[in-house]
Amino acid sequence: MTSKQAVQQQLVDSGVTAVLRGIPEEKMVDVATAVHEGGVTALELTADAKRCSDMIAAVDKALDDTDAIIGAGTVMDAAAARNVIEAGAEFVLAPNLNEDVLDVCNREGVVAIPGVMTPTEAADAMEAGADILKMFPASTVGPGHIGALQGPLGDVPIMPTGGVSTDNVADFFDAGAVAVGAGSALVNYEAIENDDMDGVREQAAEFVAAVEAARE
Repeated sequence: MTSKQAVQQQLVDSGVTAVLRGIPEEKMVDVATAVHEGGVTALELTADAKRCSDMIAAVDKALDDTDAIIGAGTVMDAAAARNVIEAGAEFVLAPNLNEDVLDVCNREGVVAIPGVMTPTEAADAMEAGADILKMFPASTVGPGHIGALQGPLGDVPIMPTGGVSTDNVADFFDAGAVAVGAGSALVNYEAIENDDMDGVREQAAEFVAAVEAARE
């Protein structure tokens, strides 16, 4: 397993984490492979899916010889955190702040990315051992909220997720984001339904290109 510091650095260097939510188990490996071939190296499988741990393990095995890092999202409690980490998750995200989840991640040496919205949540998360803060849902508050959080708290690492698109991703990076999370703007669900992995790969590549242009 890659070291925690290396995983955190790769999340930042890659600039975008693909949120793979609601994808049928039988298609998950093909979709994850296509997204990775599109240039996304950080893949998040959501823990609210049935057999999530099995899918994490399968994707981890399929992409083992690549530069991909596999994480789990929507991890709401300590038991779920333990399950996904045991399956191979190298980073853990949540839409909320649960200190029990952070405790598990810190104990196991896994990158912890809790969801926050307010300065209080952000400060509490960093004090509890968060590595990156997931500003969620980003669409509710917009890019300017990054500065609102960093103003009193300093240069805390923030990953906006929820509503980030190719149209606004540059605004989030300009505002101080270290990376972003993206679901439907990056993952082509119509192509998945039609078993069109070329379409999946192409939409992922378009988002990666937008991120690269935003960070130039």
